[in-house]
Amino acid sequence: MGRALGWLAVAVLVSGLTGCKSHTAANEGATSNAAKAQPQVPIVPLDPATLGTISGTIHFSGKPPERLKIDMSQDPVCAMTGGDNYAEQYVVKDGKLANVYLYVKSGPPAAMAQPATDTVPVVLDQIGCKYVPHVIAVMAGEPVEFKNSDATMHNIHTMPDVAGNPAFDVSQAANGGPDSKMFSAPETMMPVRCNNHPWMNAFINVSATPYFAVSDADGKFTIKGLPPGTYTLAAVHEKLGEQTMTVTVAPQKTSKADFTYSMK
Repeated sequence: MGRALGWLAVAVLVSGLTGCKSHTAANEGATSNAAKAQPQVPIVPLDPATLGTISGTIHFSGKPPERLKIDMSQDPVCAMTGGDNYAEQYVVKDGKLANVYLYVKSGPPAAMAQPATDTVPVVLDQIGCKYVPHVIAVMAGEPVEFKNSDATMHNIHTMPDVAGNPAFDVSQAANGGPDSKMFSAPETMMPVRCNNHPWMNAFINVSATPYFAVSDADGKFTIKGLPPGTYTLAAVHEKLGEQTMTVTVAPQKTSKADFTYSMK
């Protein structure tokens, strides 16, 4: 592949990067307004002795699409320092799928009312002329920090589909930043692009609760600190969409939740 793919491969790649959305903006707005109309549930302090965990693996069935090697010759700095760069839509290792966002869609009131627990910003960096990590997750109201660790100018362009999340377009000088932004409304797979380098893309996920994860290179994930009860757990992939399952969490126990994706 390599340079032989040229911009044709990049154009094909970019055209499909918008990803799957679980709701339309209108539906999300309606959901958000309905949620505001509901009486707020008091925040109940959680007893660590009663909390449980959900852990699992994201499987991929069948042969995944071949990852295209990206031609970065448009920018000499990227070409010289970026190394080999491959599309990250389908990152599969030994039948396990990375970059899947897991979140609690519904659950016990005590869980759904919990506030943010992490004050350290989630970092989305630009390294080797790609966004690192490719998929991030943050709780609504928590900061995302954008950095540029490359020796070339980059751009951060978010394209939210939900009212309440900022659409912004910020340029960062070489080795520049950081810039920090907050997102106030739950949303899955919000695209992030670099206007300077059309192959660069990432996704931000915003959770309504502190219970979320992103599957790692081995397809594994863990969500800790859950009050006991029955949950609807959702898994979202940028191209393959959303799946859900019901999971029951017991005190100081780990409940297993495995998902399997395949090409549609």
